[in-house]
Amino acid sequence: MLHRKVRKAVVPVAGLGTRVLPGTKVTPKELLNVVDRPILSYVVEEARAAGIEHIIFVTGRFKGAIEDYFDHQVELEAQLKAKGKTDILEAMLAELPRPGEMSFVRQMQPLGLGHAVWCARDLIGDEPFAVILPDMVMDAETPALKQAIDAHRQTGSNIIVVEAVPEDQTHQYGVVALETREGRLNRMTGMVEKPAKGTAPSNLIVSGRYILQPEIFDLLETQDRGAGGEIQLTDSMFRLMQTQSFHALEYDGVTYDCGDKIGLLRANVALALKRDDLKDAAREALSPLFS
Repeated sequence: MLHRKVRKAVVPVAGLGTRVLPGTKVTPKELLNVVDRPILSYVVEEARAAGIEHIIFVTGRFKGAIEDYFDHQVELEAQLKAKGKTDILEAMLAELPRPGEMSFVRQMQPLGLGHAVWCARDLIGDEPFAVILPDMVMDAETPALKQAIDAHRQTGSNIIVVEAVPEDQTHQYGVVALETREGRLNRMTGMVEKPAKGTAPSNLIVSGRYILQPEIFDLLETQDRGAGGEIQLTDSMFRLMQTQSFHALEYDGVTYDCGDKIGLLRANVALALKRDDLKDAAREALSPLFS
């Protein structure tokens, strides 16, 4: 069966990054570095590798630096060219968007993830779309979002990317309930936000990638405020689950929560050690710390 192509992705970047303060006092958390480039650079790279044609950033106050990052830096580019640093210049230019590839909309009030996604409704229109949480750097041979889009192409379903955690940690996350658990892609029957210890329906937690049908926007528009007094995306997804199918995809890869101080540290170390040009120097630098 042919299903509509997923061409657009919503990236909510209006959050304050309180878990990594004071580093985010003046720098958006999405622009904190992992090795030698911002977290957001990895997210955009993943979206492009998954075939996304239009990336919609939902920004907030003091997030203008994100838009600036994806624009020409004329003086810097001229200096790099004059000094013959063409490799750095080419890397910078490669990140620039094609005309029309990126849009920026403003979330005027901090009303939650569901509200942020709803702010992109007019740019999404009547087609399935991806949601990418930029805190999560998902390191995978086949990009996590491409795995999700392939699952959507196979099922025509809403897709929630999930990953397994130890059962004694499930109370910290949103957890999915499955009809059966066979392989990596399974039909969902529900989801529970931070279940009490010992009551989780599985050990699969909601991660940072979604493929959603556009009908979610009608539900978000009428969604009551939930946890934290915010409009929660999970609440509207649960309502949509009553009329549409949802599948959980246990993706093949490793997630680094870069909205957390230790997660950001782990990402820097792990991804530096994977770089052919840095891994030897990184090991040499780190080894004395553990001797």
